[in-house]
Amino acid sequence: MAKTNIVVVGAGYAGVAATKFMAKKFKKDSDVAITLIDRHSYHTMMTELHEVAGGRVEPTAIQYDLQRLFARQKNVTLITDTVTGIDKDQKSVKTVRGNYPFDHLILGMGGEPNDFGTPGVKENGFTLWSFEDAVRIREHIEKTVAKAAIEPDAAVRRAMLTFVVCGSGFTGIEMVGELIDWKDRLATDYKLDPSEFTLKVVEAMPTILNMLDRNDAAKAERYLHKKNVELVLNAPIVAVEADHIKLKDGSTIPTHTLIWTAGVKATSDAADFGLEKARGNRLVANEYMQAKGYETQNIYVIGDLVYYEETANKPTPQIVQAAEQTGHTAAANIVSAVKGGEKHTFKGNYQGFMVSVGAKWGVANLFDKIHLSGFLAIIMKHIVNLKYFFDIRSGYYMFQYLMHELFHIKDNRTVTYGHSSRYGNVLWSVPLRIFYGLVWFIEAFKKIVGDGNWLQPHTWFGEGSWFTGSSVFPWTWDYQQAADVASGASQAAETTTAETATQAAHFGLSYAYGEQPMAVIEKSPDWFTSIMKMMMPNMEVAMFFQKMMVFVEIGIALAIMAGLFTWLFSASTIVLVLTFCMSGMFYWVNIWFIPVAFALMNGSGRAVGLDRWVIPWLQRTLGKWWYGTPKSIYGQK
Repeated sequence: MAKTNIVVVGAGYAGVAATKFMAKKFKKDSDVAITLIDRHSYHTMMTELHEVAGGRVEPTAIQYDLQRLFARQKNVTLITDTVTGIDKDQKSVKTVRGNYPFDHLILGMGGEPNDFGTPGVKENGFTLWSFEDAVRIREHIEKTVAKAAIEPDAAVRRAMLTFVVCGSGFTGIEMVGELIDWKDRLATDYKLDPSEFTLKVVEAMPTILNMLDRNDAAKAERYLHKKNVELVLNAPIVAVEADHIKLKDGSTIPTHTLIWTAGVKATSDAADFGLEKARGNRLVANEYMQAKGYETQNIYVIGDLVYYEETANKPTPQIVQAAEQTGHTAAANIVSAVKGGEKHTFKGNYQGFMVSVGAKWGVANLFDKIHLSGFLAIIMKHIVNLKYFFDIRSGYYMFQYLMHELFHIKDNRTVTYGHSSRYGNVLWSVPLRIFYGLVWFIEAFKKIVGDGNWLQPHTWFGEGSWFTGSSVFPWTWDYQQAADVASGASQAAETTTAETATQAAHFGLSYAYGEQPMAVIEKSPDWFTSIMKMMMPNMEVAMFFQKMMVFVEIGIALAIMAGLFTWLFSASTIVLVLTFCMSGMFYWVNIWFIPVAFALMNGSGRAVGLDRWVIPWLQRTLGKWWYGTPKSIYGQK
C-alpha cells in the first residue's frame, strides 16, 4: 500500500497543534508519514517575546526544541529548511535543500509585522514578531542605556532614555509593561536615576487595548498612568528617524528606540505561492480550512496565514486560540480524508483575552463574563500557558516554564514578587541539611540498637511496641502505653531524675521544662486505620514493614546528609511525618520536621552535596535517552 505523505509547513502554534493532533490519530498507521518543515529547529512561544525583549527571561526560555516536542511521535519527521514554493500540480513542496511530495499539505507559516509602508520603520525601528526581533531589542536597549550613561549632552541623553512603543494592542502594552519592570535594573546597572527614563505608547486610535472590554482597558490605562507611562493617542506615526519620530500632527518625539507593534500581516514567504489572497496578504480558505480554489489538491491554510470570515468582513483573529483551532480543524479534516468520516467545519471558540503589564499586574476577560485585574489576571495567564503545554503533551517544557517564570528569575519580576526565586545562597542551608539527616539517622538507629536486641519492635521515634496489646488486629495502637511514656517524659521535666530524663530522650521528645508533650492527633482516624489494616493484615507483615522502614529511614538520612536527591528525600520525610501523625504517635514538639524538609527542598543538595554533580548528569543522560540530542538543523542529509 502506498504511503500517505502529509506535509506541514511552519512550526508555530498552528503547525505544532495540527502536527500533534495528526501524530496521535495516525499513531498506529505505519502507512502515514508526517513531515514538519520550519526554518528553525525550535518552536517560539510568541506570546512571551516581550519577556525576552524586556530583559525578564533569558532568550532560550521561549525556545522549545522541536525534537523535544515530538520525541515520542515516531511518525513525525522534522526538517529544518526554508520553503521557496509549491508545485500544486505535481503536489510537491520546494525548499532550499530539496523537494517534499505531499498528498495533503498544511500551510501554517504565520505572520510578520505590518508597517503599513511607514517610512523609516525598517531602517530605524524595531519590530517584535520573532525570536530574533526580541533579542535585537534587548541588546539595543542595553547598549543604548550604556551609551546614555556617559552622554554629556542633556537633550541627547534624554532622547536616548526615551523608549517609545507604537501600538497599544496586546503586544505593545505587554512590551511597555516589561520596560516598566526593567527600568530600575537598568538604572542601577548603569548608575542612572530611574526618573531619567521616559516610557511612551503612541497609538493612532483614541483608545488602547481595543480587543478588551472598555472597563478592563480603562483599568490598564489607569495602571499605566500610575507607572508614569505617557499615552499619546490619536497620533499616527508618519516617519521614523534614527533619533526621533514624526507624528501626523507635525510634532516630533525625540527617541533612539521605537518598537513597532502596530500591525501584522501574513508572511511574505507565502506571497508567491499562487494562492488567492485577501487583505494583509492572508490566504483565503473555506470553512474546512482548505485553500480556496485548491480543495482537490488537499491544500490547507491555518494560523495567522489564513483568511476565513467567521462572520461578514470579520476574519479569524490572529491570536493563539484561533491558530490552534484552525490547526485542529485542518488536521481533523485530513484524518477524515485518510480514514474516512465527515468533514469538520471551523467554529471559533475564543474563551477570553489576557494582557500582562509587567510580571505582577494584568487584566483578563474570560468567557465575556469574568473580569480579572492585577495579581489574579497574571495567575490566570500562567494557568493558560501551562494548559498549552498540557495540550501539546510537553511535561518537559511545562516544568521549564515554571522554572523560568517563578524560580530562575531576578529583581522580583515574578507574580510572587520574587518570593519564589531560587537566586539565593543555599550554602547556608548545608548545616541544617546535615543536622536534619543526622536526626533521622539517630532515630532510625535507635530502633536497631534499642536495649541490645536486634530490630526489636519500637515505636517510631520512641520506645515501646508499635503493635502491642491483645487485639486481634495488630494495627490498633496501644495508646495507654504511649500515654505512659509521655507521662514519664513529664515526670522527667518535674523531677529531673536521670532515669526519666533518659526515657524521655529515648522517646525522641523535645519539650520545655514542666510541659508534657502533646500528640498531633490523639486517635488515629478510621480511614487511616482501614488503610493500615489492608496493608498489614497480620503481625508478620506488620513486623516486616516495621523492620523495612528502619532501613528506609537510614537510607533517607544518609542521602540527605550527602546531599543526594535532596528534594525527593526531603519530600519523602514530609510524607513519613504526616503518616506518623495519622498514627497518633507523633508529637507537636517535633513538628519542625515538616518546615525544615520544605526548606531543604530549595536545591540545598547542590551546595557541598552530591546533587551538584548527580542531578546535571541525570538530566543530560535521561534527556538524551528520552529526547535525543538537540540539533540546530534537523533532516540534514
